[in-house]
Amino acid sequence: MKTPEKIERPPLFRTAAVLEWLEELTAAVVFIAVVFTFLVRVVTVSGTSMVPNYQDQDRLLVAGCWGGPRQGDVVVLLGVLKEPIIKRVIATAGQTVSFDEEAGVVLVDGQPVDDTQFGLENGCTYLPFGSPDRMEFPQTVPPGCIFVLGDNRMVSEDSRFRAVGMVDERHILGRAVFRLYPAESLGPVV
Repeated sequence: MKTPEKIERPPLFRTAAVLEWLEELTAAVVFIAVVFTFLVRVVTVSGTSMVPNYQDQDRLLVAGCWGGPRQGDVVVLLGVLKEPIIKRVIATAGQTVSFDEEAGVVLVDGQPVDDTQFGLENGCTYLPFGSPDRMEFPQTVPPGCIFVLGDNRMVSEDSRFRAVGMVDERHILGRAVFRLYPAESLGPVV
């Protein structure tokens, strides 16, 4: 009985397989780069202005704000302060914002915002006492702008202060849609 002879493939076939593999790898890298450049980004929370919903070093998946920001959206803002900031949209263009200092609530168009929908207690929103950097209220949000607050209202530098004020929508990097880290908090954004 004859043993089958080993057929050796010419180097051309091995080179073709490597080139195919490299082509597929390149296509995958380009696809991932396009997705993470134009569609979604991973952003790391810095600071405590969004506690209790978002902790320092949480990682969020941020997508573009197609259709514009809506009340309650958590957005990442660039170019407002020195570093990117994450805040919650409380009011949009044309809405009037004021505060009921006695009740500790923010009013949008005269109606109190229900902070429990954001996982907060009602009665936690006050204007900073005696700060010369504080905005005067009531204020109507100008066209193309939003009014934002941090969830940790006692420490957040947000639209109550002149440094942030009414934020031009062009400063919005995107809307937080999914928490990636820490693993025990993995899931859609509140």
